[in-house]
Formats: sequence, structure tokens, C-alpha cells
Amino acid sequence: MKELLIIVSAPSGAGKTTIVKKLLNAFPNLKFSISACSRPKRNNEIDAVDYYFISSDSFKKKIENDEFLEWQEVYKGSFYGTLKSEVERIWAQNNIVIFDVDVIGGLNIKKIYKDKALSIFIMPPSIELLEERLRKRSTDSEESIRIRVEKAKNEMKYANNFDCIILNDDIIKATDDTIALVEKFLNK
Repeated sequence: MKELLIIVSAPSGAGKTTIVKKLLNAFPNLKFSISACSRPKRNNEIDAVDYYFISSDSFKKKIENDEFLEWQEVYKGSFYGTLKSEVERIWAQNNIVIFDVDVIGGLNIKKIYKDKALSIFIMPPSIELLEERLRKRSTDSEESIRIRVEKAKNEMKYANNFDCIILNDDIIKATDDTIALVEKFLNK
């Protein structure tokens, strides 16, 4: 099996997680890359399934040891990143890695793996519709929605740096288009 990666990035609320779940169902040899984070585990989360939960000190030590493909301090003292060992683990099982990752993280992974990686940007139809989707989730405060919308405006500026842009104004069409892109990439 070829050592390949699929990178799916988008602003929060654009539909990337929904599309990644559909890709995982469509391609049995795609395996989800589990991110590492330093925040506390929530009640419904499972270590090494939802995230690799590690302390801030351990996270910083892994940064020093160059163990991450990409990482960010999302909030003060709260780190998120992709461990190099996670890619190796998935490849060792003869599978293809799929990432559901933020925009900057996705670009950083693409820089490392170049032609081994297909980078896909899921584009919301507009900032207004993105904000509406975030509100319908009913999971974020007004302040959090405002921050996510501002971040989305900035992230959308990077769309052209990805291999492909999928407009998500219809989740079924966006999913079908993404599946077709991934199929073409895997069969080349």
C-alpha cells in the first residue's frame, strides 16, 4: 500500500467533520489521525480515541523533541497537534491517513508530505451562512461564535493554497465531490 494522506481543512462550521465521517465510510482503508491535546479530557471522551490527552509539560517536551508534524497553542496553555508517530502507526497497518485538521495545520502537513498528500479545503457558501450554522449547533456562546467567525474570515484567505476547494452549499453534493476527488487521488 502507498503511504498517502488526505487532509481535510475548513473553518469551524463548514462541514469538514461530516464530510470526513462520510469518507471514512466510503474508503475502509482510510484511518483517522488522532490529534494530541493538553486540555483536560471531557466526561464523554476516550483517550487514544478522541484525542491523545497529555499534560502541557509533556506536550512541550514533545515539541522540544520534534515529535509533532504540526502544533498550535490554541488558547493559553492549551496545545493541540499531530504526532509524527500517529502517521507512522497508521501507515504500519497498511492504511491511508485522513486528517480533520484546522487550516494552518493542514497547510503545514501538506508542506511536509507534498505529493503524498491531497489537501482539500471545504468552503462555506458565505460567512453569513457559516455564522448561521454555528448558531444552529447551539454549542457555542455568542463570544465563541464571534471569535470563530473572525477566525473563519482569516482562514478563508488560505483556500487557494490547498490542492482542491469544495464548496459546501449542499452537504450531499459536497460529500460526493470530495469522495470523487479522494478516489481519483488514491487511484493515480
